[in-house]
Amino acid sequence: MRLVLNVIWLIFGGLWLALGYLLAALLCFLLIVTIPFGFAALRIASYALWPFGRTIIDKPGAGTGALIENIIWLLLCGIWLAIGHLLSAVAMALTIIGIPLALANLKLIPVSLAPLGKEIVPVDQANRPASVAGYR
Repeated sequence: MRLVLNVIWLIFGGLWLALGYLLAALLCFLLIVTIPFGFAALRIASYALWPFGRTIIDKPGAGTGALIENIIWLLLCGIWLAIGHLLSAVAMALTIIGIPLALANLKLIPVSLAPLGKEIVPVDQANRPASVAGYR
């Protein structure tokens, strides 16, 4: 079922949202100082292409630095990407088939607002304790 949802997602919105993240990454790479934001945007672009079966967890050890970087990200790119997800979710929710896709868009809004200090993992890995999942 995840494969079917991911393919439908890719066709009806995932590709455009991933291109938005790639544009944000390009902007961040051009501004030299924001290169770490560019890498975060690329991570999220891959998640925006294929979201079903993966989830976002807090990265162990992320602290004050990630908070400050997330505030800068929010001002540069985050708010626009979140608005894109919200508009896409509203459009997808107009049909019954699009409701799961709309929920996936809503799931992407928190990470579009604050991507630093987060990690994208398979759903089954997120439910395991940290010692079993391979984190230290």
